[in-house]
Amino acid sequence: MPSLKDLKNRIASVKATQKITKAMKMVAAAKLRRAQEAAEAARPYAERMTKVLAGLSAANAGNAEAPLLLSGTGKDQVHLLIVATGERGLAGGFNSSIIRLARDHALKLLAQGKTVKILTVGRKGNDILRRSFRENIVDYVTFREVKQLGFAQADEVAHKVLALYNAGEFDVATLFFARFQSVISQVATASQIIPAKFETTEPATASSALYEYEPSEEEILEDLLPKNVAVQIFRALLENNASFYGAQMSAMDNATRNAGDMINKLTLSYNRQRQAQITKELIEIISGAEAL
Repeated sequence: MPSLKDLKNRIASVKATQKITKAMKMVAAAKLRRAQEAAEAARPYAERMTKVLAGLSAANAGNAEAPLLLSGTGKDQVHLLIVATGERGLAGGFNSSIIRLARDHALKLLAQGKTVKILTVGRKGNDILRRSFRENIVDYVTFREVKQLGFAQADEVAHKVLALYNAGEFDVATLFFARFQSVISQVATASQIIPAKFETTEPATASSALYEYEPSEEEILEDLLPKNVAVQIFRALLENNASFYGAQMSAMDNATRNAGDMINKLTLSYNRQRQAQITKELIEIISGAEAL
């Protein structure tokens, strides 16, 4: 059984930890608002670009002169997994959910005899994936020193991806990130970005507008498809940023509550043991007085 001094030190230690988790929760809550606004502001632009490219790609389906970013290499052997995670931990299951989805996808591809290459964005993902896929990681990008994520960071990652694609290093690229839904809900998501894959959610109707493009559709695709890679990565980084702070806020709130429960239990044990010790000392005094 721990002594009174040990219990007192333990209570002081848990209280200090509770102060830290409470402060981290408040910081995460403050940063979450800006991160959420940035993620939500990026969605309409990314979705609109997807719709424009979906229309152009549908018109160029089967075209032998279509850009490689749209038509692909014609093979499905080498896959590049772009795994975007956080730079830090203490965010509940945020990082682990993304890594689990990427790991399951990689194992599935390897079981099919495919070649898997991994590009990690974020320190936590790189640290964890290196344990099992050290030989598969071809590059690593970290933005730990960047205070506020911008398009420049996404463009940096996009340039690395496009350089690998133009060099014939892979056939298919899939982006892994966490889509922000709420403070308590972040959904691990996989999105194929090379060759561009578009899901048409609006069915074509007779009243649909027809557009004539100048310059040609092929030239527009040649210009927009590389930008689309950067835009989709930028959106993923912003969604990740908001998801991280949401998960961290929730995790630190739970940690603060658990620390409070632990303090109550330790205080109860401390008071009981102190009362037992006082009672024992009183009995000894009374017994000594009666002996006299």
